[in-house]
Amino acid sequence: MRIDLGRLAHNLAAIRAALPAGVRVEPVVKADAYGHGAVPCARALAAAGADGFCVATFDEGVELRLAGIRSPILILYPVPPELAIEAARRSFAVAASDTELLRRSLDVLRAAHSRGELPPHRRLMVHLEVETGLGRGGLAGDAVPAAAAAIRETPGAELVGLWSHLATPEDLDLSERQAVRFREAAAILEDARVRLPVRHLAASGGVLAASVPAYESVRLGLAVYGLVPGGFPVAERHAGVAAALRPVMSLHARPVRVADLPAGAGVGYDATFVTARPSRIATLPVGYGDGWSRAYSNRTSALVRGRRVPLVGNVAMDAVMADVTDVPGAPITVDDEFVLLGEQGSEAIEAAELARARTTNSWEVVTTMARRLPRVYDSAAGTVGVRTLTGGKGAWLGSTSGTGTSATSRSTRS
Repeated sequence: MRIDLGRLAHNLAAIRAALPAGVRVEPVVKADAYGHGAVPCARALAAAGADGFCVATFDEGVELRLAGIRSPILILYPVPPELAIEAARRSFAVAASDTELLRRSLDVLRAAHSRGELPPHRRLMVHLEVETGLGRGGLAGDAVPAAAAAIRETPGAELVGLWSHLATPEDLDLSERQAVRFREAAAILEDARVRLPVRHLAASGGVLAASVPAYESVRLGLAVYGLVPGGFPVAERHAGVAAALRPVMSLHARPVRVADLPAGAGVGYDATFVTARPSRIATLPVGYGDGWSRAYSNRTSALVRGRRVPLVGNVAMDAVMADVTDVPGAPITVDDEFVLLGEQGSEAIEAAELARARTTNSWEVVTTMARRLPRVYDSAAGTVGVRTLTGGKGAWLGSTSGTGTSATSRSTRS
């Protein structure tokens, strides 16, 4: 797998240019940066001017801090109350979307403060989530003032954000109803004479569809990785931005075997594909153990020598087969590079296409790419690092002494 950090920075700049001046852009790097690699992507985005980052879990935040990321980090789901002190020590901001969990976290902070366990300069920064219609998290609007007051009255806690998340950002009517509820919650805070914190409602979909205001901050997810869901109705004024986005991830492989099979030969488990003629079949070392879903069986293609070839037979845990019989020129060999996701020549296989093949969305396609796939990180200067299972934290930092194809025992994929 190759990750183009130059495209990542380009996407960030393209989206920022479409936003009002002064709006904070805080990319979402949860789930290993949607499968792209949280640490290298966060470093590249920070260097490109990202204002902060969003993650889903406490451990994801710790991973970034251990890697030296000093930017603001917001944990989008409530952390266990017993981690409130540690979250404050690591300068995390946390989401509060349930009154009981918030109460317990504040109790932990009060007890820690009374025992002198929390340095005076360390505070737990809290973003109150408002339930506006997604139905999975957030406080009712009329519960927001009491929550804000409880935070204000707790030594070591500070209210810094008010936020919500859109259920269907492309649905302008539904999004407007959510925006109304969000504005009402903000107005309740103002009426209670609470200083209005940073507000954020839009993620990638809200930005591209222009369905809600940007407020003071936006949380960029899929779009910063260069992906727009198939058929997503981008607002006319942001059509240029969507067109400028470039996919950051691509998946490459070289065959571990190329064989000529006779007519009538079964290919793969259960022989769901049987050759109708003498056929040349290339076995690629990528399977559902790598995130290449079994649902792709007999439904997807790969690129080789700039043309599409069908992937045939059932996807195995570690292998998938390509029918290369019709590729012109010299016969395909183990030296040919295949692209399963990405571009080759004038052809491209996009995440949205793969999503359709397995009846899912582009988020799942990239996020489920397994950690055992080596990630090769490229920039304008060339390969800047590699991450493998054996390389661990420092693999991509190091050197470019391999290209990902030589850094793994499954050396024919990247």
